[in-house]
Amino acid sequence: MSQPARPLREAAEPETPHLDFAGTTPYEDYVRADVLTHLQHTLSDDPGEMVFLVTTQVMELWFTVIVHEWETAAKALRSDDVPTAVAALKRSVRELEALNASWKPLGQLTPAQFNSYRSALGEGSGFQSAMYRRMEFLLGEKSASMLVPHRGAPRVHAELEKALHEPSLYDEVVRLLARRGHAIPESVLRRDVALRYETSEAVEAAWTEIYSGDQNAELARLGEALSDVAELVWRWRNDHLVATRRAMGAKPGTGGSAGVAWLEKRAGKNVFPELWTARSHV
Repeated sequence: MSQPARPLREAAEPETPHLDFAGTTPYEDYVRADVLTHLQHTLSDDPGEMVFLVTTQVMELWFTVIVHEWETAAKALRSDDVPTAVAALKRSVRELEALNASWKPLGQLTPAQFNSYRSALGEGSGFQSAMYRRMEFLLGEKSASMLVPHRGAPRVHAELEKALHEPSLYDEVVRLLARRGHAIPESVLRRDVALRYETSEAVEAAWTEIYSGDQNAELARLGEALSDVAELVWRWRNDHLVATRRAMGAKPGTGGSAGVAWLEKRAGKNVFPELWTARSHV
């Protein structure tokens, strides 16, 4: 005879998460969400201003983590630790993709929509972002005049001044190429790192040699990681240009710049320039 079927056990209820804490939750202590979500103070009655403000704040957070990655990469390169540098650069590529996606909420603003809260910005402009300036300095886009807007914020000014006088990420790359046997002249290796990086035929020749060799070699992989970064920086600048052109046409920028004309000039520049020109010689 067959045995009588046993009743199926009821599925055990999942344990209830721990809900009772003496103070704030561990999540709040770590993320500081209450601080983040109460930093939004709109200055107009237009509902679209909140989107603009939050998106801009999100961009600032991405700038912060990308600066962290590039500083990590620069430090690793000083120690000849290329794998750690490449890993940081690859993380920054994913972060740059997320940063660039931040233009989506703003990329289709009409002039009327932007004008409805533009006056709230006053003379404010992303051009004045200290953390974005640190990104640019790490890319070799140095300029002492860019410290001037931050004279009223001593801590920020000091951090920018320090970044101005430190070698950029690309300076560290070029110094690594020299240590690996490539003929980089002293005029490049000992240049004033507080000035904007200028292209070098010797650096171009080094990258030409690297790209003509083993594509899986360590320096070739470094070059490709840097190229991924440079491409996404170029896309960031172009997305900024398009969003601005769509929202305000050729009017002057909120911060007093030439607006679209200034952004067009920026968008036409490549970072890590010899990585691009060397490809014509391979």
